[in-house]
Amino acid sequence: MSQEEQMNREVSVAVLGLGAMGHAFADNLVAAGYRVSVWNRSPGKASDLVDKGARLANSPAEAVAGCQAVITMLPDLDVTREVLMGHDGALGAMSSEAVLIQMGTLGVVETERLIDGVAAARGDVVFIDAPVSGTKAPAQQGSVSVLASGDRERAGSLVEPIFDVLGAQTHWLGEAGQGARMKVVVNAWLIAMMQGIAETARLADTQGIAPETLWSVLEGGPLAVPYMKGKLDAISGENFDPQMALQWGLKDAGLALEAGRNTALPSLSQIRNLWADAVDDGYAEQDIAAIYAYLKQR
Repeated sequence: MSQEEQMNREVSVAVLGLGAMGHAFADNLVAAGYRVSVWNRSPGKASDLVDKGARLANSPAEAVAGCQAVITMLPDLDVTREVLMGHDGALGAMSSEAVLIQMGTLGVVETERLIDGVAAARGDVVFIDAPVSGTKAPAQQGSVSVLASGDRERAGSLVEPIFDVLGAQTHWLGEAGQGARMKVVVNAWLIAMMQGIAETARLADTQGIAPETLWSVLEGGPLAVPYMKGKLDAISGENFDPQMALQWGLKDAGLALEAGRNTALPSLSQIRNLWADAVDDGYAEQDIAAIYAYLKQR
């Protein structure tokens, strides 16, 4: 065992929420030698983690007991508040001076509400707002970007090694809440880019140009965004297994529009409406690249 792994074994981390991202985070932390406890509303998602050494808890409160760091990776504010502050909630059971690392995409207004709620209930807990830029595969590979904000002076020595396991880079952005602000901006760009890729691929179809041919022309030039290559491959193979499900892309479009509510964002508004139609038409659980398939069948 390396010295780093030995040091990690002295730190206990709870991961609450084992969707695609939370499961990957827990898996990587176990592999790095951390003592990890996990909780999920569907406990079956933890079976492989338990086999690798994680401890499965029966409630959020049980999961966080004695842990120095608690990661929440949950779908929205309502669920996050319930897990933290509801019956058998995590917040009341957290150790004094423990660090709460909120990594879900909640939005700006919702994150501010959570920060205020945690401060009112547990002023001794350090709140780190740290959503990530990246989807399922980068999370599994430990290569997401962590958009961290909060009291780095108090929590940095604990959370930065954790972030080094979860991501390829960490950006400290200021006071808690700034991570959420950056996240909605980054996701607005991702959503606009995905819609542009889908429409460009549909235009290429009309000209008899295959996705791989389009990429061969772009490759090596300033327009060759690596993200585009992955999505063109998905379109070419009609493989829409979710890296980021369309329903969550739709949620994120809404959060970005909410954050920029006094700003004209006409393209993003139109994309949000189109993606809502696609979700209603049965594409919710497919990857956001499936918006291409929705456009094709219209």
